[in-house]
Amino acid sequence: LLAIAAMLALHEFYGVARSLRPLVLAGYGGALGALLGAELGGAAWSLGGFTLTFVLAFVFAAVAETRQSTTVAIGTTVLGAGWIGLGLAALLLIRDGPEGRLALITVLLTVFVADTFAYVGGRMAGRHRMTPVMSPGKTWEGFTAGAVAGILTTWIALYDEDLFSDSWHSFVFGGTIVLAATIGDLFESIVKRDLGTKDMGRLLLGHGGVLDRIDSLLFAGPAAYFALLGLAEL
Repeated sequence: LLAIAAMLALHEFYGVARSLRPLVLAGYGGALGALLGAELGGAAWSLGGFTLTFVLAFVFAAVAETRQSTTVAIGTTVLGAGWIGLGLAALLLIRDGPEGRLALITVLLTVFVADTFAYVGGRMAGRHRMTPVMSPGKTWEGFTAGAVAGILTTWIALYDEDLFSDSWHSFVFGGTIVLAATIGDLFESIVKRDLGTKDMGRLLLGHGGVLDRIDSLLFAGPAAYFALLGLAEL
């Protein structure tokens, strides 16, 4: 399922960025390499699979007939493969860790709840814009509503569970997920603004494309994975 989501999201991103001439097959190969590495060998192999992007990009750039800058083409290719491939691979790494399925479900619930409450809170009480340049629709009131709801979701999901040794770890974990998800959303917003588009795709009709739906997870996943590693040491 993650491989399908990655291919659809990459197709959308490379389609919007087609004027930069990304080396699409290299990006697909690198993203799939990151996912397969995470599935079969863990974090080190995921990173190793991702480096396939550079190898394939070099090969395709060498034979491609294009007037676009090679640096720009390879940079766009690597951005897509790393952003989407490594972002989704982190979810597999979380699943395969201690109490992995519980941790993964908690990450998904926290992101979905935070996004929903941020939207509702912004619509109902939003007055102060959070990032007028990157995403004019986001407000501090919406962010606060989403953060509170997301952190509470994490705490409730992990209440009386054995994932962490101390209860305050749940609040740190939830806060990390919420903050990373917000940054992920803003990251996609600034990329879309730079590329001159409102939505990355139209597959989900009025909800944009696949990348528009998973943008928060692409940052929340890696942040949650490293938060789990750090909190396990405390």
